[in-house]
Amino acid sequence: MAKSKRRIPVIQVRQWLRTWDRVKYDGTKHRSKPEPHFYLFSLPASELRGLCGIFRRQTKGVSPRSADLGIQRQHDPERSEEISRFVENGYPWSTLSESKRHSHKYDDLKKPGWLPTAIVINILKRGDERDGATLADEDVVSIDKTSGASELVLPYAEWVNDWEPKDVPPFEVIDGQHRLWAFDPKNADSTDFDVPVVAFHALDISWQAYLFWTINIKPKRINPSLAFDLYPLLRAEDWLERSEEHIVYRETRAQELTEALWSYPESPWYDRINMLGEKKTEGVTQSAWIRGLSTSFVKAWDSRRGATGGLFGERIGGSGEVLKWSRAQQAAFLIYSWQELRRAINESDYAWLSPLRRSGTTGRPKLNEEPGFYSTQSLIATDQGMRGYLLTLNDICYSLAPKLKLNDWTLRATSVAVEDAAISDALKSLSTQPVAKTVSDIANGLASFDWRTSTAEGLKEGEKQLKLVFRGSGGYRELRRQLLTHLTEHGSGAVQEISHGLIYQAK
Repeated sequence: MAKSKRRIPVIQVRQWLRTWDRVKYDGTKHRSKPEPHFYLFSLPASELRGLCGIFRRQTKGVSPRSADLGIQRQHDPERSEEISRFVENGYPWSTLSESKRHSHKYDDLKKPGWLPTAIVINILKRGDERDGATLADEDVVSIDKTSGASELVLPYAEWVNDWEPKDVPPFEVIDGQHRLWAFDPKNADSTDFDVPVVAFHALDISWQAYLFWTINIKPKRINPSLAFDLYPLLRAEDWLERSEEHIVYRETRAQELTEALWSYPESPWYDRINMLGEKKTEGVTQSAWIRGLSTSFVKAWDSRRGATGGLFGERIGGSGEVLKWSRAQQAAFLIYSWQELRRAINESDYAWLSPLRRSGTTGRPKLNEEPGFYSTQSLIATDQGMRGYLLTLNDICYSLAPKLKLNDWTLRATSVAVEDAAISDALKSLSTQPVAKTVSDIANGLASFDWRTSTAEGLKEGEKQLKLVFRGSGGYRELRRQLLTHLTEHGSGAVQEISHGLIYQAK
C-alpha cells in the first residue's frame, strides 16, 4: 500500500479588492488574473530549496537549475555565502574575515542568525511549462481544502535530500533566493531550520516580476539598476515603460555599457570616448554613445515603427522570453562585436582603406591604430557610424535570437558590477557561443563597406554627395539601410538572409 503524501498545514490569506476586478488582465502578456489569496506556511530550508529545483540534473534541451534559478533570476553566490555565515553565528561575526572567524578570539560575538522574513514563492499548476519542459503530474503540489483547514500536499511521503523533480520543480522563487541558497542541503542543521513562506498559486510570470519590483525597489531596498539583472523580465514590462523609474534601466544601463567600452583595456574604445563632452577632445561623446545604445540595444519595441526591439531590453522570440544576460555579459558582447569589426577591417585590403592608410608607413597598420577604424575620416569614429553599426548589429541579432539560443549562454557566477574580471570571463565564454560566429559574419561583411566620411581625402565629387546623406538626424536611418543593403550582397548565410527583410522595416 502506497504511503500517503506529506501534508503541511497552511493559512489562506485573502487579499482582494473589488477595484482590482477592473485591472486589465491579459494572459498573452503573462498577466492572467491571479487567485484572490495567497498562503502562509513554514518548511525546512533544505526541503524548500529542493522543491525549488536547485538539484535538477541537466537534461537534453533544458538548462540545469543550478544555472537557471527560477524564472529569469540571477544569483550572486557571495551574497548567499554571507547570509550563510549570518545564519550560523549572527552579526557582526558574519562580517569578520576568514582568519578572524577561525582564530576563536571573537567567539564572544556569536549570536543567533534569525531569518524571520518570508521567502516568497509561486506554486506551479498542473501543465505549467518552463524552458520548454512541463511540470510532471507526479510532481504537482496541490492545496487540499476538503477538510475545512487548508493543507499543502507535497509530491512525496517523506522528504529526502536527494529528491528531484522529473522535469520542472513545482516551486519557483519570487523573492528570497539568496536567503534560501544560503543553506547547504547536506548539512543536518538545515533540516531543522524552518523558514517562513508566502506562497502564491499559479501566479503568471509578469505578476511575479511586479511583486519582485514592489518588494525590492518600492521601499528602496536595492539598487534599481541591479534589479534588472536579478530579474531580467522587468526590462520588458510595459507598466514600467510608462513609469519614470524605467529610465533607470534604459538610460542608466546605456551609461554603464558606455563606461565599460571606455574603461575596459581590451575594448577598441578604451580611453577613446569623450566622457566629459569636451569640445576640443577627439572621440564620440559619452552622451552620443548613450543615445546610440538607447536607440539600439536597450530600446523599447514599438509595433508602429518596426519589428525589432532592443536585444538587451525587450522580449525576444515567440515565447516572449527576455535575455537574461547580466551587465558584464552585455558589456562583453558589445566589446567583442567592436573587436570583430576592427579585426575584419584591419585584416582586409579593400580599396576604400588605401587613402586612409597613406600615412608614410609601410605594411599593415597596428590593430589599435587602424585608420579605417579610428581615423577622423572614417564614419566608424563618428556618431553616425557608431550608431549605424549598433543598429545593424542589434537588429540582426534580435531577429536571429531564437535560432542563436542566446539564453543558453550562462556564467557560473554573476558579478553585481561591470568589473574587468567579470567582463574578461564573459569574453572568454562568449567566443564559444553560436552568436559569436554571427557577429563575425556581420563584421566580415561590413569590412568591405566604404566607411569614409564626405570629407575624406581622395573622394570624387559624386562620391562626396552620396555620403552627405549621412548628415543630420536622418543619416542614422539611411546608414542603417545602406549597411543592411550591403550585407544582402556581401554577407553570408543567415546574416545575408535576415538583412534583406530588415531593410523594409522601420522605414
